[in-house]
Amino acid sequence: MAGPVRVLTVNAGSSSLKLALLDGDELVDEHHAERWDGEPGPIAEFLDTHGAEVIGHRVVHGGDRVTEATIVDDDVQSYLESLTELAPLHQPRAVEGIRVARRVAPEVPSVVCVDTAFHARLPTAAATYALPREWNERYGVRRYGFHGLSHSYAVRRGAELAGLEPGRGKVLSCHLGAGASMAAVLDGRSVDTTMGFTPEEGLVMNTRSGSIDPGLLGWLIDARGVAPQEVFEALATRSGIAGLSGGSGDLRDVLDARENGDHDAATAFDVYRHSLVRHAGAMLAVLGGLDLLVFTGGIGEHQPPVRAAVGSALVFAGAAIDPARNIHAEEGEISAAGAGARSVVVRAREDLEIARQSRVAVAVGG
Repeated sequence: MAGPVRVLTVNAGSSSLKLALLDGDELVDEHHAERWDGEPGPIAEFLDTHGAEVIGHRVVHGGDRVTEATIVDDDVQSYLESLTELAPLHQPRAVEGIRVARRVAPEVPSVVCVDTAFHARLPTAAATYALPREWNERYGVRRYGFHGLSHSYAVRRGAELAGLEPGRGKVLSCHLGAGASMAAVLDGRSVDTTMGFTPEEGLVMNTRSGSIDPGLLGWLIDARGVAPQEVFEALATRSGIAGLSGGSGDLRDVLDARENGDHDAATAFDVYRHSLVRHAGAMLAVLGGLDLLVFTGGIGEHQPPVRAAVGSALVFAGAAIDPARNIHAEEGEISAAGAGARSVVVRAREDLEIARQSRVAVAVGG
């Protein structure tokens, strides 16, 4: 295809739908529905109004077969649907978005861009759980990692903002939102990440516990009689910042309550901060140093106290954040003068990454 390729990006959440039309990097139009039940209307109307040469779909899980942006055919669609049990909230909605797009615009190639793809080449030592070998082989158990589209874009954009060479160096990417993960990126390749087989592993999050001793789960179930379903539901929806503070899990509310002397809110923030610092240290040990520290996602972009907490803990690796820059940053560098490692804030733009990957897939596939 000659010239800029107009891409419609489709991001179907567990209940929402985000559409964006991109001409190059220019956002032509967008549509956001908080509730989407799979009806074709929004996608069909958007295409009727604007047209598109490619439709790029965000999908959470690509399993062990879809490890790069891929043009969708019946086989790919069926395989993605088979992964529903690994991402039950998001996978069915994403597949429904693909199904609708292929039905209303069969002449326009649909490309699937998966969050797990960025971590598909994790070193074996990082990707492998120390479980019985037959389990890993029989069930395909491994660390998949998530937020790959966000990490991929943030690392590239972060290097640009810091004036560094893209695809080079030791980068710690921090996607901090309601769901949160870190990625250790060495010369453009993810070499470790905090999320694992599911998005429940790793950092303390808004309503998720993050990593937890599996022996504790067995004790709750066997010794205290808590139903397994209740345990896992609580870990996903009633833990994290929400569980500790007794609130919604919105960090803004926690910080406000902490300022007003709320002990539970203070504890929640301290646990959250400790989790960030602990996992950041692990990622830096894998990288063997730090050239660039990147913050993105709702919390990463809008909460200076969180950025300051992480930056101050990583002084040993050369990070130093300028307080004034940090307070006023919307997107850009927040490094202090003379810092050995650069620090930046990147506005999350998964739509740009989906469009970029979709164009590459069509160019290669065409």
